[in-house]
Amino acid sequence: MTAPRVAVGPDLSDFAEKAIRDGGGEPTDVDARADALIWLNPADMGGLRAALATASSARWVQLPFAGVERVAAAGIFDAGRTWTSAKGAYAEPVAEHALALALAGLRQFRRRITARSWGEPAGISLYDQPVTILGGGGIAASLLELLAPLRVTATVVRNRPGPLAGAARTVGQDGLHEAIAGAQVVFLALALTPATEHIIGPAELAAMRPDAWLVNVARGPHVDTDALVAALTEGTIGGAALDVTDPEPLPDGHPLWDLERCIITPHTADTPEMIMPLLAHRIRENVARFAAGEPLVGQVDPALGY
Repeated sequence: MTAPRVAVGPDLSDFAEKAIRDGGGEPTDVDARADALIWLNPADMGGLRAALATASSARWVQLPFAGVERVAAAGIFDAGRTWTSAKGAYAEPVAEHALALALAGLRQFRRRITARSWGEPAGISLYDQPVTILGGGGIAASLLELLAPLRVTATVVRNRPGPLAGAARTVGQDGLHEAIAGAQVVFLALALTPATEHIIGPAELAAMRPDAWLVNVARGPHVDTDALVAALTEGTIGGAALDVTDPEPLPDGHPLWDLERCIITPHTADTPEMIMPLLAHRIRENVARFAAGEPLVGQVDPALGY
């Protein structure tokens, strides 16, 4: 069997070249003879469009990120190719970060880390608490595994409300308000699509418990930022822990920075150091599957946007 020619853009990197060779492919620059394209720059949609025009024979495109809303918004998806993303590949470090943010919020770590006096004892344990996760993909699955020792009762809100290991129940988006009403923590771990933009707005924040924490490790536009600022300022929810914001980066001087019950990390749930070996594994596996004519991992449905 001839090794597939796998182009890498915008530049051929050492880690991708090794992953392609380990998967049985032949790494190459972007050209018209490429059988597949691996795109490594998540911000350069113009470059991706140009690379696809050059690599016109590429039947498969591997994207480096889990969320593909930029590709969808740019109108780059086409039905003539198989598209895969990194969805699921980075689930473990992102889930780890989500749990860390939740515990930091419930235990009031922001207040205590900056404190210069003993203060009053305070904090909430996550053991035996109800939690709700928006999203039913890899991050949710990994998060449920991490939460299992804490004996939480987990509700998952997803498009396809079928059983999910570790979840006490799953519901569709029409059950969102009821699902978040009793949760101690509401985790956001879902894809960004037009249907999920501002899925957390004034009504959803009002439905949450007054001591509940919102944890977002998905995308900033899932949350109506102005509504969140109002809820935190008025104390209608317990707090928010955000790895993603809208806008992003969050500007200096934004009201969220000054709110004591808001923890912000700069989109670092999966740093380049964390994701490079995980992306290499995904590339290696998919090149091997592509060469063997087997179904690829992380396939994107352009119609659904994830």
